[in-house]
Amino acid sequence: MKKLVIHGGKPLKGEININGAKNSIVALIPAAILANSPVVLEGVPEIQDVYSLLEILADFNVATDFRDNVLTIDPTHMASIPMPHGKIQSLRASYYFMGALLSKFGEGVIGLPGGCFLGPRPIDQHLKAFDALGAQVDDEFGVVSLTTPNGLHGSRIYMDVVSVGATINAILASVRAQGRTVIENAALEPEIIDLVTLLNKMGANIRGAGTNVIRIEGVDELKGVTHSIIPDRIEAGTYISAAVAMGQGVKINNVIYEHVESFIAKLDEMGARLEIGEDYIYVHPSPELEMINIKTLPYPGFATDLQQPITPLLTKAKGTGTITDTIYPQRVNHIPELNRMGASIKVDGDIIRLQGESKLSGAPVKASDLRAGACLVIAGLMAEGETVITGVDNILRGYANIVSKLQAVGADIEMIEED
Repeated sequence: MKKLVIHGGKPLKGEININGAKNSIVALIPAAILANSPVVLEGVPEIQDVYSLLEILADFNVATDFRDNVLTIDPTHMASIPMPHGKIQSLRASYYFMGALLSKFGEGVIGLPGGCFLGPRPIDQHLKAFDALGAQVDDEFGVVSLTTPNGLHGSRIYMDVVSVGATINAILASVRAQGRTVIENAALEPEIIDLVTLLNKMGANIRGAGTNVIRIEGVDELKGVTHSIIPDRIEAGTYISAAVAMGQGVKINNVIYEHVESFIAKLDEMGARLEIGEDYIYVHPSPELEMINIKTLPYPGFATDLQQPITPLLTKAKGTGTITDTIYPQRVNHIPELNRMGASIKVDGDIIRLQGESKLSGAPVKASDLRAGACLVIAGLMAEGETVITGVDNILRGYANIVSKLQAVGADIEMIEED
C-alpha cells in the first residue's frame, strides 16, 4: 500500500518540467494500432494509464518498446481478440479501442471501461456514432460487441452533447470508412487536435480539428510515423496552483499558454502574479489573493479537470466564492477531505460554496480519484503539520514523478510503501 507523506508549509522555488499530455496519449496509443508499420510517440509520460494501455496492447499481440519517454508501437502482427473483461476495464480511456478496432478489423468485443468515478458518464454518443457509420452495436451486461455486416461508410454524425471521448471515437472509427464523414458539434480540445495531427501524418484526410465541425475522407491505409505529444495542460495547471499557493518563484516549463488561458484568467482575477513566456509560465510570490467564482465548461472554458486542483488555493483567498462544475456535478469527493484538513466548504446541490482564509492542518486523507489526489497533494503542501494521503495509485495514473518534481522545488514529500 502506497502513501504520500507531506510535511507542509515549505516554500517552493525552482523549475518544474511538464510531461506530455495524459489525455492525448490515451487516445494516441489506440490510434497507433491503425498503422501498417511501427509508430513512434515522443514525450510519453511515465504514468500508470500508459502502462495499463501497454498491457492491453500486449494482449492484442502488439509489440511495444517504452524507454526514456519514447514509445514505439508495432501493430504489424496485431490480432482481433475479444476483450470483454480484465485489463480493458481498468481505465476509462480503454473505450478508444472500440473505434480503433472497428476501423482496423470491422469488429470488436470490449468491456465497458472503468477509471475514476465522477458520476454517470454514459457512452451513448459513442455508440450512436458507430451506428451511423454502419456498425451493428450490441450492449449486453457491460460488454459492447461491434460488427460491420456491410463495412463502415461515411456518414453525418451530430453529437447531442459536446463529448471529447465520443468525438475521438467517431474520428477513430471513421478514418478508414468509405466516403465522407462529418462530425458536428464536435469537441474542441487540444488533445483532439493532437490526435488528428498524428492521424494526418499517418495518411488520414481530416480537416476541422479544433472547430465544432470535423470532416473526414476515408482512406484505405495508414502508415507508421514519428509524433511528439503536446504538453499536459492539466498537469501544468496543477503545478501552477501549487506554485501560486506556496511559491517563492517557480518556473513551469513546457507549457502552451493558449491551452491554459481560461485557467490563467481566473488566477489573474485572484491577483496571482504570473509571467507568461513563449513556452513557460513563471509564478511570482502572490501573498494577497481574492476569492473568485468558477464555472467549468467544455474547452476553451475552464477545464473540469482543474476544478479540484485549484480548490485548495481558493481556501487561502479572501472572501466567499463558488465552483459550479457543469461537466461532472458529482465531482465533489475532495470536499470532505479538505474539510477534514480545516477548510470551510460545503456542497449545496450542484454548487460548491467556499469560505476563504481557512488555515489548513495536516490530516490523514484519501485520494478517491486522480484529480482529487492532486488537490490533496496541494492541500498537504499548504497545511501545517503532517498530511498522509492514501489512494496514491489514483494519483500515479496521471502524474509522472510527482514526488521527485516537488522535492526538487523544496517540498517535504515522500512516498512510502506498507504491507
